[in-house]
Amino acid sequence: MLDVESCNQLAGCTGCGVIAQGHGRVVVEVIDAPWAGIPTRIRWHKRRWICRETTCQTVTFLEHSEKVCAPRARLGVRAIRWAIRQLRFEGATIAGLARQLATTWNTVWSHIKPCLQAASDDPARFAGVRVLGVDEHVWHHQDRRRRGPREFTGIVDLTRGEDHPTARLLDLVPGRSGTVYKNWLEERGEQFRSGIQIATLDPFQGYKNAIDDQLQDATSVLDAFHIVKLAGDALDEVRCRVQQDTTGHRGRKGDPLYQIRLLLRASRRRLTPRQKERLREAFVADEAHISVEVAYLLTQQVRDVFHQDTPAQGRRLAACLVARLPMCPIPAIARLGRTLCNWKDLLDAYFDIGGASNVPHRSHRRNH
Repeated sequence: MLDVESCNQLAGCTGCGVIAQGHGRVVVEVIDAPWAGIPTRIRWHKRRWICRETTCQTVTFLEHSEKVCAPRARLGVRAIRWAIRQLRFEGATIAGLARQLATTWNTVWSHIKPCLQAASDDPARFAGVRVLGVDEHVWHHQDRRRRGPREFTGIVDLTRGEDHPTARLLDLVPGRSGTVYKNWLEERGEQFRSGIQIATLDPFQGYKNAIDDQLQDATSVLDAFHIVKLAGDALDEVRCRVQQDTTGHRGRKGDPLYQIRLLLRASRRRLTPRQKERLREAFVADEAHISVEVAYLLTQQVRDVFHQDTPAQGRRLAACLVARLPMCPIPAIARLGRTLCNWKDLLDAYFDIGGASNVPHRSHRRNH
C-alpha cells in the first residue's frame, strides 16, 4: 500500500472559478501496476474543497488528477498502461491480468476497453503501412457449439523502421475469404492502398484474388512461414500413414515414429547430436520407415530454401525443389510440390524483396 497526496494549496471552484477553501480529505484506494509481481494499491488522500461563493451552485468538490486515475476509476493510469502492454507484447489474458492485479475480470476489462476502442478507432494507426500481411485465424477449433464466428482474417502491418519496430495487428475481421479481405481493403481507401508496396499471403487463392483486385501496384509474396508449415503438414501425413500401415493403430507411447513426431517438425540445424541419433534410430527401426526419412529430408530442404547465404542461392534451391517434388512417389510430398509449382511466381518474389513473413519479428529471410 502506497499513501499519496497532492501538494496543491489552492484550487479554483469547478463551477465558478473562485478560489475554494479546504474542507478535509477523502481517502480513495486505487489499483496500481504490480510491483515485483505483488499487487499494489495506492491510497490517495484527496483534498475536499468547498466554494464560499453564494451564487455558485457547486458546494463541495474533490480534487482530480489525470496522472493518477480517471474520476471514479478503480484502476490507475499506470495499471491500465501496464495491462495493455501485457496484452500487446506478453500474450496475457484478461483473467490473468485480473489475478495479477488482485481484482475481477469485469474491473480490468471495463477500464482497458475504452482505451483499446479509442486506439482501434484512430485512423492514424493505418498510416505508414508499406508491407501488409494477411492470414487466417481460427478462434475455436473443435467445439462448434461456441457462439460467434469460428474463422477470422487477420491483417498485419509488417513494415519495419524506426516508426515500426515490430509487426502490428491492424484488424481481425470475421470470416475467411477473398471477399472479406477485398472489402477490408476497399474500406481503407485509395491513399492506404496506394502506399502498400509488398503484400504477403498464405497459399490461398481468395486472398490472392483480393490483392490482385485492390493492390495492383503491390508485389505479392508467398509467406515463408506457411511454406514451411505446409511442408511440416505433409511430413506429418506421411508419418501417420506409415504408422498406421506398420502398427495397425495410431501413434502410441513407445512407437518409434510417435516418439520423434516433434523432432520431425524442428529444423535440423537446431537438433542436438542426441536428437539426431534418435531420428536415425527411428528411421532404421523398420524398412517401411524409409518413406518418412525421405519425406523428412525433402521437407528439410524446403526449410533450407530460406537459409541460403544469398537470395540467388535460395532461388536456385527453390527452383530445384519445384521441379523435383511433384515427381516424388510419396503422395503427400508430390502434392506439396504441385502447390509450390502453382505458386512459383510468388515464391520467387520472396527472394526479390529480401524476405517477408507474417510471423512477428521475422521479416528478414535469414530469421526463418
